[in-house]
Formats: sequence, C-alpha cells, structure tokens
Amino acid sequence: MQPDAKKEKVHHVFQSIYKKYDFMNSLISFNQHKLWRRKAMALLDPQPGREALDVCCGTGDWTYGLSQTLGQDGCVIGLDFSDNMLKVAKQKSEHSSFDNYQFVHGDAMNMPFADNRFDYVTVGFGLRNVPDYLQVLKEMHRVLKPGGRVICLETSQPSIPVYKQLYFFYFKYLMPLLGKVFANSYKEYVWLQESTRHFPNKQVLADLFQQAGFFSVTYDSLTGGIAAIHTGQKSVE
Repeated sequence: MQPDAKKEKVHHVFQSIYKKYDFMNSLISFNQHKLWRRKAMALLDPQPGREALDVCCGTGDWTYGLSQTLGQDGCVIGLDFSDNMLKVAKQKSEHSSFDNYQFVHGDAMNMPFADNRFDYVTVGFGLRNVPDYLQVLKEMHRVLKPGGRVICLETSQPSIPVYKQLYFFYFKYLMPLLGKVFANSYKEYVWLQESTRHFPNKQVLADLFQQAGFFSVTYDSLTGGIAAIHTGQKSVE
C-alpha cells in the first residue's frame, strides 16, 4: 500500500473504532497487553522528574502510566493523529493523580517537537500503522535527547511451528469476527490483522532501529513471539 493510502486507511480505522478500542484490545489479547506494557515500562525504567513522549498514544494508557511514574516534576506528551482516540484519552484524566501530561494532535511522521527534547520516547502498538516505519523511528531519534532511551511495544511474528499457524489463523479469521460481533467493525479489524501480518519480524525491526541511528538495540519476545519489546539509545556524541 502506498504511504498516502495507508495513512488515510489507518486514520479511518482509528476514527471508527475509538469507542470500543480499549475493550477490544483486552478481548483480543486476552488482557495480555497490560502485562506486556508493564514489562516494557520496567525495561524503560523512567526516572521521576524527566520528560517523555508517547508516540501514537491512542487512548492514552501508556501516557497516563508514564505520568504516574515521572511524577509531578516530570512531564509526558501523548501524540496521536486520531482526534477521536485523543477524545477517549482525555476522558480518562479524572483517574490521574497528576496534571503533568498533555495530548497533542499530530503526525508521527513529522513530529511538532524540537530536536533533542525528550529523555524517553515510547510507542505502543502504533508503529505498525504508520506509512513509513523508518521515518517514524528517525523522528523518534531526532526528538530524543543524547543519551535518551526509546522503547517500542508491538505485535511480532512468532516462529514456533504450529503455534505460528494457530496465531495467524486466529488473527486472520477469528479476530475480525470478534470485531464484527463486539464492535460492529469487521472491515476495520480485517485491516488490523493485515497490518500485524505484514509488520517486520523482530530482527528486521531491530535493524530498522539501527538504521534510524539508535545503538544498544535489544529485543525481548513476549508470549511465544506474538509481541515484542525493542529498546535502544541515542548516542551522547
């Protein structure tokens, strides 16, 4: 799919599924996404008083998690191009203990932030939906401070025989049916399984991190490889 066509498609998908997005995430992943995010947060190890950017923040769960960890002296910005998803994120503010966060409507391909601004940059289940993975990783590198850390939590490609086939059968046939029954969004969840299937495997994604300028790139497989956490750093030089 051409970049402009993918951008338009993804925008339509998330503008459509925003009301049921959180519920469907928990249903489709059997609530595993919450455990994966906690592990990603532990690997990132954000320190109080620092500044973070949550790219493709969606309904804001990771943004709010960072807000709590960074504390009142810290700051986190959630960036997303779907204003409907951001509406849901802002509605969750009543559950937050701090006011050290803000949500910005913007494009991950061309972020509206200065170079070398953030101590941490995160992206959770959003990278596979952008038109150009490498371009977004370069933008994440650009806005990260020298010595800063980046972390990506994303679906991946399991390689275990039989398990792999079962996984893709579930995503191709059952997940869209769940989307139809519980969210009235069959076509949108067909797209989400396609974006998952065509997303790079762990090693290819790690190579893209390095091409974007990150070093000390590592990855951890989750739940047999159906998801993965990639981490990297920006050089202090």
